[in-house]
Amino acid sequence: MSADSTSGASSEQLLRTPLYERHRALGARLVEFGGWEMPVQYSGILDEHRAVRERAGLFDVCHMGEFRVEGDGALDYLQRLVPNNVARLADFQALYSQILRPDGGTLDDLIIYHQSEGRYMVVVNAGTMRKDWDWFSEHAAGLDGVALTNVSFETGLLALQGPRAQEILQPLTETPLAEIAYYHWKPGAVAGVPCMISRTGYTGEDGFELYCAGERVGPLWDTLLDAGRPQGLLPAGLGARDTLRLEAGYCLYGHELTEEITPLEAGLGWTVKLDKGVDFIGRDALLEEKTNGLRRKLIGIELTERGVPRAEYSILEDGAAVGALTSGGMAPTLGKPISMGYIAHGETAPGTNVAIEIRGKPVPAVIAPLPFYKRPR
Repeated sequence: MSADSTSGASSEQLLRTPLYERHRALGARLVEFGGWEMPVQYSGILDEHRAVRERAGLFDVCHMGEFRVEGDGALDYLQRLVPNNVARLADFQALYSQILRPDGGTLDDLIIYHQSEGRYMVVVNAGTMRKDWDWFSEHAAGLDGVALTNVSFETGLLALQGPRAQEILQPLTETPLAEIAYYHWKPGAVAGVPCMISRTGYTGEDGFELYCAGERVGPLWDTLLDAGRPQGLLPAGLGARDTLRLEAGYCLYGHELTEEITPLEAGLGWTVKLDKGVDFIGRDALLEEKTNGLRRKLIGIELTERGVPRAEYSILEDGAAVGALTSGGMAPTLGKPISMGYIAHGETAPGTNVAIEIRGKPVPAVIAPLPFYKRPR
């Protein structure tokens, strides 16, 4: 994102990405999201969702935050900051993790890119970027060999997602995309724009995320839309991004993850490396939680009768409230209402009958395994 796009913004003003005028020209409906004015849809959420599942979609994700962490002490610093094992990263590899409070609650979830020895880039959520920067800065204070740089307002980021993403992108770059494994990246020019080409995404489909200089992201957006039009590529907004990630069972910060929810409760135990040999922030709390058992557990739920599940609706077992939904809605790919939420006690096995309280009435539902959708291999 361009520094010019946010210069002079007060706390009352919404921030805008460098693509704002392009979104308006495309007829996008713009909404507030995490302090930013972002497109929620262009042609319609269902059309955009199906384009990503069947062909390809292009997302503006310039609102995300990016921090550089560099120096001889960068690895040790990150190892103490996150529960996953940063030391296992090879060059050009990425890692999903979180930053935690001492009590194990999640301050944010993030991706760490290993660029070279002693050089990392951390990508954080837009709505928590300033809080995260304060946290990173606080824990780097007084450390030798650690240099932090907030490059959020200098960095552009596009997500090209869907089964035709590689077919669309490959003619625009000499970088061999087939050689980029999932959660890996390579440097390369795309349509003449220097990029980090990352095989990551938030849709449950194959695809790429392209990091570049904020002032170059506009022409790159235009080129990708033009190149993908014959293959059915559509610009896609936050509405489709949410329905896609819900079908894929991905956590959304502020919903499935909060400062009161631990990664173990969120089903992210695979990102928690208690034995990595580093006393990271929150480790003692997570160790105690793992020893004594979870207070609650994230589950998937499918309605078996008509209704639309929404966040904060109560989950019922035998007529009693045992938890609450964190996300929900119709699943366009599956043609049925799905949701995620936390059960504090009671049976959590897939196939268990429950109910969701919708407008004061219990609607029958069943606990379902996550994710709801897996892309064909």
